[in-house]
Amino acid sequence: MSYAPTNAIKRVIGTFKNKAHGTSFDYEANIPDDSWLPVVDYPHRVWVSSFFEDSGWRYANVKKTVAYIVLDEDEYGQPVIEKWSIKNHITYR
Repeated sequence: MSYAPTNAIKRVIGTFKNKAHGTSFDYEANIPDDSWLPVVDYPHRVWVSSFFEDSGWRYANVKKTVAYIVLDEDEYGQPVIEKWSIKNHITYR
């Protein structure tokens, strides 16, 4: 499971499970002033940290049944994206 750290709990706007692995993820809204990617394309930040390791978050576009997660950037500065099928998507706001 991958939850937002304590200092970010108030910013969480939803949660979902990765359908392939059953892992839960919290997500929050992306901050326009702090983003190298267009917020219109990647309006979310998915937390990928755990209780044992703080890996931070990834830019994402979370939809109803899929999430597009930015894993890295290529040599041209373009995002490398992975598509996740998701389930149990709950929004809080």
